[in-house]
Amino acid sequence: MAVFGSIWDDIKYSFRMGNMVTRLAILNFGVFVAVNLVKLTLWIANSGHGIPDYFDDGLYFFCMPGQWQTALFHPWGFFTSMFLHEDFWHVVTNLIFLYLFGTIASDLIGNRRVFPIYLMGGLVGNVLFLVSDFWMHYPVPFALGASGAVMALAGAVLILAPDYRVMLLLLGQVKLKYIVLVMILLDMVGIAHNSNSGGHIAHLGGFALGVFFVYQLRDGKDLAVPVNRLLDKISGWFSSAKRNPAAPKRRPQPAMKATFGGAKGNRASDTNDLSFQEKLDAILDKIKQQGYENLTAEEKEFLYEASKK
Repeated sequence: MAVFGSIWDDIKYSFRMGNMVTRLAILNFGVFVAVNLVKLTLWIANSGHGIPDYFDDGLYFFCMPGQWQTALFHPWGFFTSMFLHEDFWHVVTNLIFLYLFGTIASDLIGNRRVFPIYLMGGLVGNVLFLVSDFWMHYPVPFALGASGAVMALAGAVLILAPDYRVMLLLLGQVKLKYIVLVMILLDMVGIAHNSNSGGHIAHLGGFALGVFFVYQLRDGKDLAVPVNRLLDKISGWFSSAKRNPAAPKRRPQPAMKATFGGAKGNRASDTNDLSFQEKLDAILDKIKQQGYENLTAEEKEFLYEASKK
């Protein structure tokens, strides 16, 4: 039992100290393990004669319904389904791409924007799944999995760093834009062949949200701000720690319009902040023109430190 206690301590430490990509990966895999442990327990309790029907009923309770009548009375499915997996290869594939796209997004636009993109991408994907069922009438009227949310991160990094090179087994270095475009092509083929069409439509919806998010960010509209503000408020409701009113407030991040464009913000008198912003602008411009892989080690380190601010 000491071994399991040590593993649990490691997981808690990684969740507490890790970035948002790590937390999302732990959450998704933890739910997958819990679901299959329940499934195994029920199989054993049933003397190996199959899984009772009420397991599926319980699983569907947390899935995204395909009929609007059901969705009205199960609104939590819009959220819970994007963390829910039952199949091993489904969760492994999503975790691989979550790590790939999430890490790049975190490095380029900051850790605090990873979860809002994930959340909004999953929600848009679920809404499109629900709407598309009106005319496609899917034989399996529910959806689960993080694919739509992960595709939102894919859409974001496609716009941020299309020429970023990723090392793939047997293929060597491949530019990110080709990986994402192949994924989109597979979704379109799946829709054309009526193979899990609802899931593929949800993927494309998540992808579109990620693209939209970055273009809005470049225009100075950070869609992550209201999401993080709401999440912070919800977190505060459940937090037992008392806040010290005398504690200094955290300085807000500079507007992203200044980050992606040539504007320099409102505090031009602060030479240190101005120098920092100018350097960040120059690096982001270089990424747009030449790709992330052409940054120097010093520029990558600066960008990494800037993403934590």
